[in-house]
Amino acid sequence: MFRHQGKTRTLEHNKKIASLLSFVAGIVNVVGFLSVQRLTTNVTGHFAFFIDEVFKLHFSESFIYFFYILFFFLGSFCSSLLIEIMTLKNERYIFIIPTIIESIILFCIAILGHLLVKEYSNYIAFSLLFAMGLQNSLVTRISNAIVRTTHLTGLFTDLGIELSQLFFYKQKEQQAKLLSTIKLRFRIITFFFLGGFFGGTFYSYFHFYLLLIPASMLIIGLYYDQLRFQLLNWKHQYDMKEK
Repeated sequence: MFRHQGKTRTLEHNKKIASLLSFVAGIVNVVGFLSVQRLTTNVTGHFAFFIDEVFKLHFSESFIYFFYILFFFLGSFCSSLLIEIMTLKNERYIFIIPTIIESIILFCIAILGHLLVKEYSNYIAFSLLFAMGLQNSLVTRISNAIVRTTHLTGLFTDLGIELSQLFFYKQKEQQAKLLSTIKLRFRIITFFFLGGFFGGTFYSYFHFYLLLIPASMLIIGLYYDQLRFQLLNWKHQYDMKEK
């Protein structure tokens, strides 16, 4: 799921990573909005508000929106930078460090969020935007830009294009490829919605502590990936001995 890339990556790997990270992003999106009234999984709206405040000459407010955009960018930059560094050292662990950093950020906000929300709500927004930037860059690199999980604008654009192509691509191979991609898009949308629904339903009970769930899911996902790799490796060694 996290480990495979390039030619070794299959549709099944993308389905698994899409389901996990879309659900995580859906929860973070709702918790971020309900707690600090800020969008924390994308920057499109923040850019519009930034321009609006600049034209109103409200420069102090515009800087806040600029920093929202900046922290998402920094998350993406740091994720890709860490991946490139780890590629030179040990390719087995290239996606582990960004995922662990994202999980740590979510854990910290889950535990400390109620202490920070009154006076430092922007710091919460900065942290969540950084985490989502990390995730978006991570999944883009893993899936070769096939999967994006933190926002739906580009996803619905791609889905509209692919659905229209179904009317024109008549070859079975082309149709099969299109249908598999369309199903993947619908999976991302579904799990993002389920994450948002879950977050909206339980936020009133758990508040920031709800972020412990996506943080734990990321760690479990890494552990599952590592365990599965070890089992396959042991099976391969056993088969070689049998031969």
